Amino acid sequence: MHVATTLCRAQIGLHAPLVQVEVHLGSGLPLFAIVGLPAAAVRESKQRVRAAIENCGFEFPAGRITVNLAPADLPKEGARFDLAIALGILQASGQVASQTHDERSEAPRHELYGELSLSGAVKPVKGLLLAAAQASAAHHHILIPRANVGEASIAVQAQEMLAVDHLLEACAALRGERPAPCAAAATARNAPTARRPPHALDLRDVRGQYRAKRALIVAAAGAHSLLMSGPPGAGKTMLAQRLPGLLPPLTRAEALEVAKIASASAGGFDARAFGTRPFRAPHHTASAHAVIGGGPHAQPGEVSLAHRGALFLDELPEFDRRVLEALREPLESGVVAVSRARVHAHYPAAFQLIAAMNPCACGYLGDEHTECRCTVAQVERYRARVSGPLLDRIDLHVSVARVAAGELAMSAGAIEEESSASAAARVAVARSRQLDRAGKLNRDLTAAELGRVRLAAGTQALLEQAFERLRLTARSFHGVLRVARTIADLEGSEWIEPPHAAEAVQLRRGV
Repeated sequence: MHVATTLCRAQIGLHAPLVQVEVHLGSGLPLFAIVGLPAAAVRESKQRVRAAIENCGFEFPAGRITVNLAPADLPKEGARFDLAIALGILQASGQVASQTHDERSEAPRHELYGELSLSGAVKPVKGLLLAAAQASAAHHHILIPRANVGEASIAVQAQEMLAVDHLLEACAALRGERPAPCAAAATARNAPTARRPPHALDLRDVRGQYRAKRALIVAAAGAHSLLMSGPPGAGKTMLAQRLPGLLPPLTRAEALEVAKIASASAGGFDARAFGTRPFRAPHHTASAHAVIGGGPHAQPGEVSLAHRGALFLDELPEFDRRVLEALREPLESGVVAVSRARVHAHYPAAFQLIAAMNPCACGYLGDEHTECRCTVAQVERYRARVSGPLLDRIDLHVSVARVAAGELAMSAGAIEEESSASAAARVAVARSRQLDRAGKLNRDLTAAELGRVRLAAGTQALLEQAFERLRLTARSFHGVLRVARTIADLEGSEWIEPPHAAEAVQLRRGV
C-alpha cells in the first residue's frame, strides 16, 4: 500500500471543517513535502514526524513522501495534524494496519489529533472542543491526546473517543487494541454541568448603595447594559464584580456555546470553567483586536468571550475611542464579523455591558467631601471621550455616590443587606417570566414586540411626557420601555404600571 488517508479537522473561526490527510509514497530522491496551504507550524511537522517515527522503532520510508491536506484551498494552522500525518505514513508504508479506516466495513471512522514530540509522545492541542463536537455530529470517533480528554468529553461520549499518550499507543489503537484505561469514561460520565461560580462574591458585602444595587438587579433580570458613574472608591467595581452571582446558571446548550468560543481563542478552554457565565474585564489599554476580535488568525475578542455573560469596562473613558465605537454594533446585533485577507469569521457576542466611569478627570465632580479641580472645559472634554451614540445604547445610567463613614463602620448584622442568593432568586423568576412570555429576555425585544406590551392606565402618558422632556431618541425610548417591562417582571406584574415606568425613566437619567 503506497497511499493512505487519515482524517483531521482544521479550525476556521467557530467551524472545524474536515481535512483529509492523504499520504503518497513514491520512488525517487528522498523528499518530504506537505501541500494544501499549510502554515509554518504544519510545515515544521516534517521534522517532528520523522524523529517520532524513528524513535518509536519504525522505519522512515525512503523516497518521495507527499502529504496533501485536502481541501487544498483551506488554510491549515497548528500542530494538530502531526499524529494524522505520522499514522498516514505508517499505514502507507505497511508498518501499521488499520481496522478503523476501511470504508467497506461498518467500523467507525476515526479522526486523529495530536502534536508529536521528538520521542513520539502525543501532546495536547488547542481548539479540540470544536473539532470533537463536529466529529460527533458526523458520527466519527476521535483519537486524541490524553491531556485533551477533559475538553473533548464535554462534546462526545466516552465510547466515541480513544485517548493516548504515545505514538505507539495510537498505532495499537488503530489495530483495534483498546488503550489502557484512562479517565476518559469517568470524565465523560461526569462531564461538568452548568453551575453558578462557587467563588461568586456576595452582594451583601457592599454597604449602602441601595439605588446602585437596585439598578444592578434590574440589569441582571433583563440582561440590560449598565453604566455607573461616581467618584473613586464609591463601590462601582465591587458592584460589577457581584453581577455573576445574580445571573442564573447557563443551560447545557449555552454552556457548550460559550466553551466553543473559549476553545477557539488564544487562551484556550479550561474545562473547570465549563457551565459558569463568563465575566470579562479587559484593561483599558486593550487594543481593538483584543476587545472586538481579529489578529492574523481572526480570533474572538473579549466581546465574544463574554457571550452569554458580562463584559465589564472599568474606567470607560480611558479606553481607546476606536474600541468604544466598535462596541456599538455588537451591542445591538449580538454578533461580530471579523474579516481578514484569508479568513472570515462570525462570532456571537450577546454580552451584557457593565461600565464604570468617574464624573470628571479628577473624579470628584459633585462630591460633597472633595472639591473638584477640573474646569468646565476639562469636564466636557473628559465626558466627550464616550460618544453619544454609545451612551444611547446603554439602558441604565446610575450615579454611585460616596458611602458615608457611618455605613461603612456598621457591623455586619447592624443593617439588613440583601444577599446575592436572595436577589438571584428574584432574577431567576423574572427571567422565567420573560422566556415564558416572549421566548427571549427583555433586552432582545424588538420594536414590534415592544408595541404589544401591556401598559396600565396612565403609563402611556408618563412615557410620552418623559420622551418630550428628556428629548429621548427612539432607541433610548425603547430602552426605557424594556427596562420598565423588566421592573414589572421583578414585581410580578403582567402590566407596566406608572411606578415601573417612572423608575425606568429615573434609571435612564442617572439621578
